[in-house]
Amino acid sequence: MIWAVIKAVVSGILIAAVSEASRRNAAAGAILASLPLVSVMGMIWLWRDTGDTVRLADHAEATFWFVLSSLPMFLLIPALLRRDVGFWAALGLGCLLTIVLYGLVVFTAPRLGIRLPF
Repeated sequence: MIWAVIKAVVSGILIAAVSEASRRNAAAGAILASLPLVSVMGMIWLWRDTGDTVRLADHAEATFWFVLSSLPMFLLIPALLRRDVGFWAALGLGCLLTIVLYGLVVFTAPRLGIRLPF
C-alpha cells in the first residue's frame, strides 16, 4: 500500500511541476511535458512490481505506437484555439481525435504485423 502512495505522490509532483513551469514559461513547460517521464516512471513502477522483462518490453513497444497516435492532438488543439474555439471544446475534440486514432492503431497494427499486447 505504501508503494502505491509513493507512486501517486511522485506522479502528482511531476504534473504539478509541468503546470508551474508552464505558468512561468510556456516553452519550459512544454519541454518538461514532452519528456517521456510518465512512460519512464511507468516502466520503473512496472519493473519494480513485476520484474517481468517480457511485460516491460511489450509495454514499451505499445507505448511507442500509442504515443504516435496522440501527437496529432497537440496540433489540433492549438489550431482550434487560434480559431476561437473554446478551450473545453478544443480539448474535447483533441481527446476525441486521439481516441479515434488509438482505435485505428488497434485495428490496423495487427494487419501490418505489429503485435500489441492485448
